[in-house]
Amino acid sequence: MTYEEKFHAFVQMCSDAKEQGAEAVLIYQPEILGDTYVEMVESLNRLSDAGLMLRILPQHERHSRSARRTS
Repeated sequence: MTYEEKFHAFVQMCSDAKEQGAEAVLIYQPEILGDTYVEMVESLNRLSDAGLMLRILPQHERHSRSARRTS
């Protein structure tokens, strides 16, 4: 399975956020960035290439949520 297949939702979120002019993306769980070091670095590279900042919801505020965009 390729990175794009495994992390389709994250890749799409970055693309949508960039198209909509968002400055940052908010993720609810850091695990969305990847299961391995290489996957996490690739996710951070995708964010950087899109010119987006990353925000992670603090642990005490997390529930079983996925991800969303912020502007």
